[in-house]
Amino acid sequence: MSPIETMTHHPLDPLDAKEVRVAASLVKGDPRFAGVGLPRFVSIEPEEPDKAEPESSAQRRIIVVLLDRTAGTTIEIIVSLTAGRVERWGVVPGAQGAIMVSEIKEAEQAVREDPRFLAALRRRGISDVRDAQIDPWPAGNFGFEHERGQRLARAIAFRRDHLYDNGYAHPIEGIIALVDLNRMVVIDVEDHDVVPIPPMPGNFDPGAVGAVRDDIKPLEITQAAGPSFTVDGHQVLWQRWRFRVGFNGREGLVLHQLGYEDGGRVRPILDRASICEMTVPYGDPSPTHFFKSVFDAGENGIGIAATSLTRGCDCLGEIFYFDAIICDRDGEPVPIPHAICMHEEDYGVLWRHIDWRHGKGEVRRSRRLVVSSFSTIGNYDYGFFWYLYQDGTIEHEVKLTGVLSTGAVAPGEQPAHGVLIAPQLNGLLHQHFFSARLDFDVDGRTNAVEEIEAEAVSPGPGNPHGNAFVTRRRRLRRESEALREVSPQTARAWDVVNTTRNNAMGQPVAYRLVPGENVRPLAQPDSAIMKRAGFISHHLWVTPYRAAERYAAGEYPNQHAGGGGLPEWTAADRDIDGTDVVVWYTFGHHHVPCPEDWPIMPMAYIGFKLKPVGFFDRNPSLDVPPPDHVAAD
Repeated sequence: MSPIETMTHHPLDPLDAKEVRVAASLVKGDPRFAGVGLPRFVSIEPEEPDKAEPESSAQRRIIVVLLDRTAGTTIEIIVSLTAGRVERWGVVPGAQGAIMVSEIKEAEQAVREDPRFLAALRRRGISDVRDAQIDPWPAGNFGFEHERGQRLARAIAFRRDHLYDNGYAHPIEGIIALVDLNRMVVIDVEDHDVVPIPPMPGNFDPGAVGAVRDDIKPLEITQAAGPSFTVDGHQVLWQRWRFRVGFNGREGLVLHQLGYEDGGRVRPILDRASICEMTVPYGDPSPTHFFKSVFDAGENGIGIAATSLTRGCDCLGEIFYFDAIICDRDGEPVPIPHAICMHEEDYGVLWRHIDWRHGKGEVRRSRRLVVSSFSTIGNYDYGFFWYLYQDGTIEHEVKLTGVLSTGAVAPGEQPAHGVLIAPQLNGLLHQHFFSARLDFDVDGRTNAVEEIEAEAVSPGPGNPHGNAFVTRRRRLRRESEALREVSPQTARAWDVVNTTRNNAMGQPVAYRLVPGENVRPLAQPDSAIMKRAGFISHHLWVTPYRAAERYAAGEYPNQHAGGGGLPEWTAADRDIDGTDVVVWYTFGHHHVPCPEDWPIMPMAYIGFKLKPVGFFDRNPSLDVPPPDHVAAD
C-alpha cells in the first residue's frame, strides 16, 4: 500500500477517519493478521513523536492494539502511515487491553441468556429478563487462581420498570455473573442472600420531577464581534496563550505545547498535559461491590466514553467545537461530533485598586478560555475542564456528576459502608482518584522541582513578638525524594523551576503546582487496588521524561496484578535535578453520599492550579484593556 499523505497533519494532531481506516487496512493486510483468531481492534491511537525528534522529520505513526480472542493474547502493532507499512508486531505477555464497548454489549446479552442468572432473577420476583439492566464491570485482579489467564468481566444487575427507568434506583443485590469475554460465555453466577429490591423510583426527567421553576429568566451570552481566539487546525491562539488541542481514546482531551507570549516570544510552559489515569475504589466489602475499583482511563477509556456536547447545555456563549474519532472492534472509525468545546467566560474582576483618598483607580475584568469535554462512564459523568487565565494561571478542574452506584439493604437496615439515600437504597462510600501527567518545559527543558512550605519561627530573638514565619524551600533531587503528599497545614506546594534561567530579580523562573481538594486512599496497603493503582499512594511523583512512560498505572492495567507504572519506574530512583521532568499529580475526591445526591448528583468540583511564580518580571495582565466604563457609585 502506498504511503498516506499526512503532511497536512501536525504530528500531535488527533487521528482523522481516513487515518484510522488506513491503519486498520495496513494491519489487516499484514500476513500475520491471518493467524489472529477472532480478531478485534481494541484501539487505534496516534503514537506521539519523542520530544527530541524534530517535528519536520516526525513520521505519522499509529499504535494499534489487537485482541486475539482464540489465543487470549493482546498484540501491539506500530504502523507508519508515512511509510505505509507495519513497523512492529508483537504479543504483549500477560497483557489485557482495555474493555471494548462491543464486549460490554455482548457480555450483557450473554448474561441475559444464562439459565443460572434467570433463576436468580426469579428468586427475586423478576420473571422477564427484559426488566433487568446488566452492568458489566472490569473484573480486576484479586489473585483468584481460577480467574488467571482469562479475559473477564463481572456483571451486576438492576431492575428497570420501563425502558427509560433509572435502574440504579432498583439494585438487585447478591447476583454477580463472571463472563469470559473471549468466548463470551458466563463462567459462573454467584447467587447470595436475597435482599428486597428498593421500591422507590429514581427518575429525574421533567415528567418525573413534576412542576419546574417558573422564575428563571433567560441568560444570554453574546459576543457580537465573535470570540477572541483563533483556531488553525488544532492550534489555538488566545490572548497571549498558544497551544494545541489533542484527543485520544484513552485520555480524552490533551493539551500540547502550551506557552505564553512574553516580550515578543512564546515561552514554553507545558509540553503535554492530560489526565492519564483515574480509578474509583469503593469501600463496601460485600460480594456485589468489593471489586468496584475501575481504571476509567486504562480499562474503559475516557475518550472512548466522551459524549457529544450540546450548545446551551454543556457550554454557553460563542462556541468552537473539535470533533474526535475513535475506532470500533473492526477497526472502522467512529466519530464523536463536538467531543471538545472551547469558549470564553467572564470571570469577574482580574485586578482592582481604588485610592480611598481621591476615589480614582483602575479595575480590569477577567476572562478565561475554557477547553472541555465530558465522558459518561457507567453511572458517572465526568467533565474535564482546562482553564487559561490572562494572568498566566492554568487550572484543571474535574466536574463530577451523574448517578450514584447503589446497593440494596433490607427494610429498617442502615448500611455499614454507605448512606441511606432513599428507602432501602444504599449510596456506597467511594473515592475518586485522578492522575494528571504534566510534562513541564518551563522556559525550556532544564527543569527541577522544589517543595515550598511555610514554617513558624520559634520564639526567641528572631521572633520576639511571636508573629514571624518563613518560607522553606527544598530541591527534590531524586525520584525517591519526590514521593510527596499535600500538607494544607504548611501551605505545601511545588515549584517547577528552570535551573538555567532567572527573572529580573535573579530568581529562577518557575511555575507552581498549587493543590486543591485532596484525600488519601483508605484501602489497605496490601489490598488489590493499592497494588494495582500504586499511583494513588502519593500525591506527587516526579520522573525524568521518557517517551514510553505514559500512564500512571502502566500501559495495560486491565486485570494487571499490580506494581506497574509509577511504582515500577521510580524504583530506579533516577536523577530529576536539572533535566526534562514530568510531574504526576494525584488528586482525590472523597464521596460520602447524602440524600441530596439522589436521584442525580449536583456537580462536585476538584482540581489544581499552575501559577507563575517569578516566571514573569511583573503582572503579565497589566496590558489587559480597561472596561468601556465604570459604573458610578
